[in-house]
Amino acid sequence: MKNTNDLILAPDAIEKMRIAGKLASDVLVMLDAHVKEGVTTEALNQLAHDYIVNEQGAIPAPLNYGQPPFPKSVCTSVNHVVCHGIPTDNKVLKDGDIINIDVTVIKDGYYGDTSKMWIIGEGSIMAQRICDIAQKALYAGMSTVKNGSYLGDIGAAIQDVVEPERFSIVREFCGHGISNTFHHEPQVMHYGKKGTGMQLKTGMTFTIEPMINQGTWKTKVLPDQWTAITKDRKLSAQWEHTLMVTDHGCEVFTKRDEEDLSFLIA
Repeated sequence: MKNTNDLILAPDAIEKMRIAGKLASDVLVMLDAHVKEGVTTEALNQLAHDYIVNEQGAIPAPLNYGQPPFPKSVCTSVNHVVCHGIPTDNKVLKDGDIINIDVTVIKDGYYGDTSKMWIIGEGSIMAQRICDIAQKALYAGMSTVKNGSYLGDIGAAIQDVVEPERFSIVREFCGHGISNTFHHEPQVMHYGKKGTGMQLKTGMTFTIEPMINQGTWKTKVLPDQWTAITKDRKLSAQWEHTLMVTDHGCEVFTKRDEEDLSFLIA
């Protein structure tokens, strides 16, 4: 493991993270008007790609990332897809669906990574509940972050929100350090014990992105080697932010104007 001091960003890097984070959140805001019944996930991918490349002068980080190379510019995870859903022309959003769109942009060598949920049309009571609890869990995890707190505090706070609601927390995927590389230490687990794990220091940057399932926490990766689904094919929801540890709380680089994060101390 790296020395924790190696994970603390310099002021110029922090400024680049602020810019990349804002660009990533702006993509979600732009997509908002387009996420509706009848649209294909590929159409949403193309809108996002064109906006990132042509309007923002940035790079969509998922495109050609990994092995096998991820083929699209955003991840679109619908209903029982937990994460890394691949946009296609065949997937048409219909009334009652839930969808997570995960956006990561690279600007000036630094990364901003964020995702949010949409409910298409009315949506069931369960769809509304799981989306709401997943967001509440993210915020609970974020609220523990400050200089001197622990990674385990994040996971413990998320569990305190999710498990009383009888939802489960995905174990196989987690948050991650992010800066001038897409994924690095620390791994940010969405379950854990308070006061355990790495101690956080001002200037560390990472994502928190709890994935909450209606049924079992277990997942299965499809033959495309990317798309992860719930093993029982029940609903899954996820929200994600990129943030930085500060002396008394955290700064959320990917905050959207629609969010009230006044409960956080920056």
